[in-house]
Amino acid sequence: MDQRRTWNPLQEQAEQLAAALPPLLVEAERLASSVSLGVHGRRKAGMGESFWQFRRYAPEDPAASVDWRQSAKSQHLFVREREWEAAQAVWFWRDGSPTMRFKSQFAEITKIDRATVLALALGSLLLRGGERIGMFGRARAPSSGRATLRRMAQELMETEDRALPADVPVSRNAQTVWLSDFLSPPEEIESVLRRLSGASALGHLVHIVDPAEEDFPFEGRTLFEALSGRDAELFGRAEGVRGAYRERFRAHGEAVATLARRFGWTYLAHRTDKNPDLAIIALYAAIGGEAAQRTA
Repeated sequence: MDQRRTWNPLQEQAEQLAAALPPLLVEAERLASSVSLGVHGRRKAGMGESFWQFRRYAPEDPAASVDWRQSAKSQHLFVREREWEAAQAVWFWRDGSPTMRFKSQFAEITKIDRATVLALALGSLLLRGGERIGMFGRARAPSSGRATLRRMAQELMETEDRALPADVPVSRNAQTVWLSDFLSPPEEIESVLRRLSGASALGHLVHIVDPAEEDFPFEGRTLFEALSGRDAELFGRAEGVRGAYRERFRAHGEAVATLARRFGWTYLAHRTDKNPDLAIIALYAAIGGEAAQRTA
């Protein structure tokens, strides 16, 4: 048999992944470059080389800590503080379930691709700030360096059909960024949050929403089919259920946000028809960065 003509589904899948990877990575880098960071915001005093701020001298401060040049400009003594520069670890989890592959006519990108771009863009910013990043559930520990981003991109493209993070050990004092449409039952989401919070992990939920899911713009006779293909529902007048649907969707989103707050996590909702720049700025600030501003 001619091996060159043998159909290899794994090889075909790998080629498809490789073809999709560069555009998403390029888009993520473009998005990261549009955000001006300044100094990365691990903003607290400690051992380091980077200047942070001047503050008034206190009786417990050693005399050697006084900055005499700055003090000469005022009637008060000032101490030069340096920024604490210990790198932190940030884990990423991107929902890979079938519902994340949905894209309506009102959006230009699927939910899973937008979540991937957001994860890579945020990862790029964190790496530039000297932090360590890694994919949740992978054997490799969080690391720094530009090669890390390429590896993370490849791991994101090797999609697992999992909606929820696996039950694996979590680094203490690390942070987790969980990107999902959060269509799992609230009790399952709560169980994961309780487990991760029990490991003293801080976290951030990024709720990815297609505009059609929130607005329900459908009218007339409409057939709704599950992405799995197993379930379908036909409505004679779809607009008749719009109000009830919107209320239920809103309530589910509020339930997820409430769970996040209960465990001390942040919550950010992002629609795929919106500019991703603002979402990245908000995420960067939530993780601990300075107020980031878009470049002109």
